[in-house]
Amino acid sequence: MPKICFLGAGSTVFAKNVLGDCLNVESLRDAHISLVDIDAERLRVSEIMMNNVNRTLGANAVIEAHLAADASKALTGADYVVNAIQVGGYEPATVIDFEIPKKYGLRQTIADTLGIGGIFRGLRTIPVMLDYCRIIEEVAPNALMLNYTNPMGILTGAIQKATDVRTVGLCHSVQACAHHLCAELDLPTDDLQWRIAGINHQGWLLEITRHGEDLYPEIKRRAELPEYKKKDAVRFELMKWFGHYVTESSEHCSEYVPWFIKNRAPELIERFHIPLDEYPRRCEAQIKGWADLEKSLTSDEPLEHKRSGEYASYILDAIETGKPFTFGGNVLNTGLITNLPNGCCVEVMCVADRSGITPTFVGDLPPQCASLTRTNVNVQEMTIAAALTQRKDHIYRAAMLDPHTAAELTIDEIVAMCDELIEAHGDFMPAYH
Repeated sequence: MPKICFLGAGSTVFAKNVLGDCLNVESLRDAHISLVDIDAERLRVSEIMMNNVNRTLGANAVIEAHLAADASKALTGADYVVNAIQVGGYEPATVIDFEIPKKYGLRQTIADTLGIGGIFRGLRTIPVMLDYCRIIEEVAPNALMLNYTNPMGILTGAIQKATDVRTVGLCHSVQACAHHLCAELDLPTDDLQWRIAGINHQGWLLEITRHGEDLYPEIKRRAELPEYKKKDAVRFELMKWFGHYVTESSEHCSEYVPWFIKNRAPELIERFHIPLDEYPRRCEAQIKGWADLEKSLTSDEPLEHKRSGEYASYILDAIETGKPFTFGGNVLNTGLITNLPNGCCVEVMCVADRSGITPTFVGDLPPQCASLTRTNVNVQEMTIAAALTQRKDHIYRAAMLDPHTAAELTIDEIVAMCDELIEAHGDFMPAYH
C-alpha cells in the first residue's frame, strides 16, 4: 500500500485530477492518501470529494486529511509527496505581485514563472517548501516529491540544491507541445515524434517529425500566414528568429523576454495579442464559480473520474510496477544540457521505473536557444540565492537581471519596486538583510 501525501490539497480540482488518476491504476488503488492544506474548509471539501471518488471507482484507498500544522503526521512514511501549494493565495499575494509593479509601469500577463511576479512568488514559496522538506528528510527520507507548483525552475531548483529530498518538477507544457502546435496549424497529429529540452516554460522543440518526415519547414511556412500567425503570435515570432518553437504559451512567453510588453511601443500588445493581467482574470472567474463547484463536489451523487494525461499517476505506476514511463521532468543539470550552467534546473526527458527517475542526456542546445535561455536561468539562480541567503541585494539583482523588468525600468525604479513588494508581502516572506 503506497502512501501518497498531497500538499496543497485545497486545490480541489487539481487534487481530484492527480489522485483520481491514481485510483484508476491497479498498483495505486489501495493507496494511503494524506491530504494537507492550511485552509480547513477547502480541506474538508477535498476530503469529501476524494472519499466519493474512491467509492465511485470501487477503489480501496485510505483517505485522511490533516491541517498543515500536523504535516509531520501526514508525511510520516510517505512514499510519494505531491506539491501543489500556493503561498499567499490570490489575495493578497498575487494581487500585490500585479498591482505594485503596475504602479511603476511594469505590466504582466501570468507572473508565476519569471518576471517580478515569478521572483516574488518564488521568494514566498521556497521557505515554506524547505520547511516541508526538513520534515520529509526526518519522517519520510526515501520519499519522491513531485512538484507542480510554480515558479517551477526556481522552486524545484531550490529544493534540489538545498535539501536531500528526491524531487522532480512536472509541468503540462512539454506533453502537449507538439500535438498543440500541429493542431493549431491544421497539420495531422498522428505518429508524431519529437524531442524537447531546455528549462521549464522555455523548453525548445528541437525536432518534430511525422512518419519520419521533418515537419519544421511546413510548420514555419504556415506560422507566417495571417490566418495562423495571430493564434500564437509571440511563440511564432520567437520561432522565426530563434529557429525553434518553445513549450509554453504566448501569454507566458511574452513576459520572459524584453521585446513584446513595452510601454514605449504599446502597439505591440495588439499586434502580438498579449493578454495583460490574464492571470487575475482567470482567478476571479474561478472564485466566482467556486460555490457551484463546491456544491457539485460535496453532493452525494457519484463522482466519476477518468484517468487524465497528468504525469503523476504514470510516474508512480512505473515506479511501483517497473514498467518504464518517459516524461518531461525538471531536474538539476548534471551535464545533461552542456551549454547551460551546471547545477541549474533544466527540463529534459526522464524515465521512471523501479530505480526512480533517470534524466536523459541532451548535449548542446542550438547556440541561439541556449543564449536566450541563459537570460532566464540567471534570474532563477539569483532568486534561489536570495531565498537561501536572505540577502536583499540578491533580490534586487534578480529583478535587474530579469529581461522584461530590465527593459522597462531603471535600477532606482527596480530597487524601489522591490522594497515596496517586500514590505507589502510582510509575513509571507522572511526578514531579508
